[in-house]
Amino acid sequence: MITRNVADGIHLISHAHVNCYVVEDDDGITLVDAGLPSMWPMLQELLDACGRRPDQVRALVLTHGHFDHVGFALRARREWRVPVLVHGGDARLAAHPYRYKPQRNRFLYPLGHPRSVPLLGRMAAAGALNVKGVPDTSPLHTDAPLQVPGRPTAIHTPGHTDGHCILHFPDRDAVLAGDAIVTLDPYTGKSGPQIVASAATKDTAQALASLKALAGTGATTVLTGHGDPWTCGVKAAVTHALQVGAH
Repeated sequence: MITRNVADGIHLISHAHVNCYVVEDDDGITLVDAGLPSMWPMLQELLDACGRRPDQVRALVLTHGHFDHVGFALRARREWRVPVLVHGGDARLAAHPYRYKPQRNRFLYPLGHPRSVPLLGRMAAAGALNVKGVPDTSPLHTDAPLQVPGRPTAIHTPGHTDGHCILHFPDRDAVLAGDAIVTLDPYTGKSGPQIVASAATKDTAQALASLKALAGTGATTVLTGHGDPWTCGVKAAVTHALQVGAH
């Protein structure tokens, strides 16, 4: 599914419960996250619909290095020569997107959460088990506008992973939250604002603490790595996620 302008000049590509984003401005395109391998044709379809060319894609920014965010990154790097930016804390993970240890066993966790099984099955069918890492990433600098189209500010929000970052677009009143907060957790099947389950999060206590930085953006629209856009304000989303807590 492709949804244009989920925020001003920010377009959503969603497939198998995984999201990635295309950000437009007059200087070109920034991709945020690379979803799953099967989302590559959807990216090309969206660029065509926007009247854009691959050579106008200036950067691919990864919110973190998990496999369902690295998806087509290596292909974009090699075929389009797009620089891939990731926080230094996740550079190794982006190169090896399956080599991480969450708080709880991610293979056993679905046994206690049967609603997650069809979601995870769709992700697998969409290529989640066949992602190639990106070894030659560039550092993602935080706390100042990035020199990429859209000029977002990356803010370090560790917990889900060591190098997880959100991207704030103050002029568009939006924040791309990655998996710092989601509105659908594939590991439980539950919807509504929440952190991702401990089956896919390194440190849930740290992830909850990082919600303060997310709330600090004050954005109206929250665009997440999984689930529908949230348009009722980031502070309401964070309040809900804190009530849900770790799981």
